[in-house]
Amino acid sequence: MPSVLRSAAACGLLALALTACSSGDDGADGGSSSGSGSAAVAPQPAPTGKVTESVDVAATDTTCVPSKTALAAGVISFKLTNNGKEPTWLYVFRADKTVVSERANIAPGATADLVVELGAGTYQVACKPNHEGDGIRQDITVSGELAAQADPRITRAVEDYRAYITEQVDDSIAKTEDFVAAFRDGDVAKAKDLYAPSRVGWERIEPVAEAFGDIDPKVDLREADLEEGATWTGWHRLEKALWEAPKTVKKESKYADMLLEDLAVLKAKLPAAEITASSMANGAKELLDEVATGKVTGEEEAFSHTDLWDFKANVDGAFKVYELLTPVVMEKNPALVTTLDTEFAELNTLLAKYAEGDGYVSYTKLTKEQVKELADAVNALAEPLSGLAAVVAG
Repeated sequence: MPSVLRSAAACGLLALALTACSSGDDGADGGSSSGSGSAAVAPQPAPTGKVTESVDVAATDTTCVPSKTALAAGVISFKLTNNGKEPTWLYVFRADKTVVSERANIAPGATADLVVELGAGTYQVACKPNHEGDGIRQDITVSGELAAQADPRITRAVEDYRAYITEQVDDSIAKTEDFVAAFRDGDVAKAKDLYAPSRVGWERIEPVAEAFGDIDPKVDLREADLEEGATWTGWHRLEKALWEAPKTVKKESKYADMLLEDLAVLKAKLPAAEITASSMANGAKELLDEVATGKVTGEEEAFSHTDLWDFKANVDGAFKVYELLTPVVMEKNPALVTTLDTEFAELNTLLAKYAEGDGYVSYTKLTKEQVKELADAVNALAEPLSGLAAVVAG
C-alpha cells in the first residue's frame, strides 16, 4: 500500500477495538502515532552510530523547515518535531524523486529520528501532513565523498540483502504468473487461492519497491486511495473483481497483464536500488509501519480479507533485515538484540495461532480482542526496531 496515500486516521478506524493502534509508530518520543490515540510510548534508543550531521526539522501542518540545507556527505540524522495538529510523514527524496527513506505517522507534539546515508548530490526533505500530494518540500545539498565502508559485515549484509530482494521479486513474479493465468481463464476459485501467495514476495521487500516511486501505486494501490480521474490498476483491482464482481473477471484481464508488466519493470530496476545498512534498517521499520497502518486495521485487503498473509510477509521481511545486521548490532548494542529476539518471537508465536493450511484465516474471523492483541505485539516490536538504523549507521 503506498504510504504517501494512507489516511492519517488509519488507526482511528478501529480505535474502539484496539487503542494500542494509536502507538503503532512515531509518537516515538511520547506522542501517539495517529490523531486518534494518546498512549505513551517509551523513547527510542539514542543514536550510537557515527552520525556525521544532525539536522533538526521543524514541521507544522503547512511548513517543513530543516535547520540547515547544506550538508556533508555521510550518515545524517534528521530529527523532526511535529508542531502541527495533524500526524505527518518525513521523507528524504533523491533528485530523481525516488525515496531514500521515510519515517511514518509522526504524531502532533512528537519527535522522530530518520538516519540515512547520503552521498554528494541534491535531495529534498519532505513533510506530508495528511499524506496527500507531494507534501511540503525543502531542497538540500550534500557535498563531499562518503567514507569507505570499513566493516566487512556490513558489506556482506548489503550483498545478501540484494540477493534476498531479487529472490523475493522473482518469487512474486512466478506466483503472479500463475495467479494471472487463472484470472485470464476466468477460474475464480483458483485465482482466489493464488491471490494472497502472489503478494508475499512483494510484501517482504515493499520499502525497496516504494523507493522507485512509480511502481508501488501501479501494483498496490487501494481503491480508497485512488485519486479522482486516475486509473486504478494492480492487485487490489483484481482482488475486488474476484471477491465483489466475479462475472467481470475476464473483462478485467488487461489489468492482470499490466500487473505482470509492472512487476517486470521493478525487477529490471532492482540493480539500480541504492542499499545501505541504514536504508535496510529503516526499511525494516517501514514494514512494521505497513502492518500498523494497513494490515492490523484490516484496510489493506478490503475484499479478500487476506490481511494476515501480508502481515506475516511484512514481519518476515523486517526480520530478514534484522537477521542480516545482527552481528553488527550484537557488538554495538547486545541489549537491543535480546529485546528484538524476544519481540519477533512473541509476534510470530501470536501469528501462528491464526495459521490455516498453508496460509491464514480470514481477518474477519478475528475478534476485537484478538486484533488488539496483535496491535500490542506490533507496537512492542516497532519501538525497539526504530533504533536499529542508528545502531548500524557507523
